[in-house]
Amino acid sequence: MTIYQPGQRITLVDTSDPHTDLRPGDTGTVRRHDQHLHTVHIDWDSGSSLSMCLDVGDRIELLDPATPGPQPPGHTDGWTAILARLRALGAEAGRGAADWWAQDTLGGRATGDVRPAARRILAGIDDGDPAVLDGLPTFTPPTRWHDGRDTAGVRYTEATHDAAQSQALRWRDLTDAQRDETITVSREAFDTAVLERVTELCHLAASPTGADVSHLHPGRVRIGSLGVFAGDWAWTVDADGADRIPVGFVGTLIDLWNGWAVFCCTRQVAEAIVADQQTRRDQFRQRLLDSGATDVDRQVDESMGRMWLDGDVIVADDSRVQGDPEAIDRIRPDADGRYVVMGRNWTWLPVHPHDCDRIVGIIPRPTA
Repeated sequence: MTIYQPGQRITLVDTSDPHTDLRPGDTGTVRRHDQHLHTVHIDWDSGSSLSMCLDVGDRIELLDPATPGPQPPGHTDGWTAILARLRALGAEAGRGAADWWAQDTLGGRATGDVRPAARRILAGIDDGDPAVLDGLPTFTPPTRWHDGRDTAGVRYTEATHDAAQSQALRWRDLTDAQRDETITVSREAFDTAVLERVTELCHLAASPTGADVSHLHPGRVRIGSLGVFAGDWAWTVDADGADRIPVGFVGTLIDLWNGWAVFCCTRQVAEAIVADQQTRRDQFRQRLLDSGATDVDRQVDESMGRMWLDGDVIVADDSRVQGDPEAIDRIRPDADGRYVVMGRNWTWLPVHPHDCDRIVGIIPRPTA
């Protein structure tokens, strides 16, 4: 997958937006690329700022680096180079600021389980919550190129000074519009880098596996693709009052049945599903015992089906739940050794990996 960088020149190949005036062949300049949302933000030469959503069919291509962009009056190739350098430095400073910020929130200086905090921050970023966004690192522009002190740090001001001097430009020689432009491009690059780096760090911190699993978002699961699945019955509430899923299962979505997911999985995952069912039965039995109930085994069997492995076959016994002695399913593996663990009371959904305390199964890489 192409990763677009700020300042790159692109041309439109196709867009799914029926309302835009943009046409194939139109050109523009990349403002930023949100890799998690597969969205490229573009300043089009026509004045449009329509973003390209690569997940829904929008297509763009890189232009030859020598292809010039629109140049405002008074701009030179040297000035364009300085602005490009400023963007790169602003992005570098933004990533560094995000890393420092994360130490107190998600990293070595944070205490306790950081996953709830990471999930709250991700939700706030998705919702545009000011309470979250205002807490992220902010950009403070230097007063001058060569001696400013700001959140971008010494490397930023020194390198910017070098870029300016190489073009024989000094702060006092710039017009007000040029000064504003240096600050604007630096701020945009800084803010974009902060948001992207914080999102990346939160995805890692929120993951039950220690790796970024955001590519398995349930909204992206399609027939034939991998996802993480859990029963609609599986949700619990943790100590912080948040909805959680104790365990999610990796599988391939193969069908939909009455709106529910039908997926196939490996033997390892199938065994974990059987074990999870037994764990839930044991927990229910203990709750009944703690409440002083009698005839506990009957109540458990009438509320939750029994599951066990008979060699390579999974037996799902819902006979007491259904009041039907024939309600016993024998689930055999297919030719590839994969199982479809379904039953009369089994209703599965694709779920977000971040909502799971544990995930069973081999999680594919984002490019898989």
